[in-house]
Amino acid sequence: MGGARRLKVFSILGILLLSALTFLAWSQSWGTLVLVASPTTDTVLDVPGSVAAPALSALGLAGIALAGALAIAGPLVRIVLGALEVLLGVSVLWSAIGALSDPVGAGASVVTTSTGVAGTTSIRELATVGSETPWPAVSVVLGALMVVAGLLVIVTVRRWPAAGRKYQAVTFESADGRQSSDPGDFFDEGEPDEASGSGAPDAASRPDAAARRDAAVDDWDRLTRGSDPTR
Repeated sequence: MGGARRLKVFSILGILLLSALTFLAWSQSWGTLVLVASPTTDTVLDVPGSVAAPALSALGLAGIALAGALAIAGPLVRIVLGALEVLLGVSVLWSAIGALSDPVGAGASVVTTSTGVAGTTSIRELATVGSETPWPAVSVVLGALMVVAGLLVIVTVRRWPAAGRKYQAVTFESADGRQSSDPGDFFDEGEPDEASGSGAPDAASRPDAAARRDAAVDDWDRLTRGSDPTR
């Protein structure tokens, strides 16, 4: 049980950490573009991750929410969540690789905002790659690790311990110790006897049912007076 619990905690914390780092990568600078206005004048524009890969913020937040859901989900839902984590990792990979392979295209909106020039061809003639930070490559690694984490959840989910009872359905208990998730089950003593078809309650069950109800009322009265009903 200890190993299974550690596996569950490791998986959830791993997904949480990868998602948080993905969100952090979105907020960092991914490089610069240089605007060549003339042979002697250059303008350097910073390209943040929010421009180069805007989807990373939503993907990171989704991963954080998914980690929280894994903590209380049942086995079948965990498999679905593991598959969703794989999908999130693939999406992070797609966004990061696109920005890494085409920095000018990823920062096109920055160039347009600065110069008013639009259009892919015009921007490529106007801007060149200045410098790059490690964050695009880090995002690629994060996406790959998210895919691995999702696959790990799918493969090992049956070894995880069950969720706590506080996350399970509410169970009601009657005065005589019977338990049910439907409170209506405790008020069936007075229902018609369907087997006999007479429409009258079972005479043999009425004294016992009345005695149980009276005992329950007496217990509440003792509690109200501050007495212990179990004595």
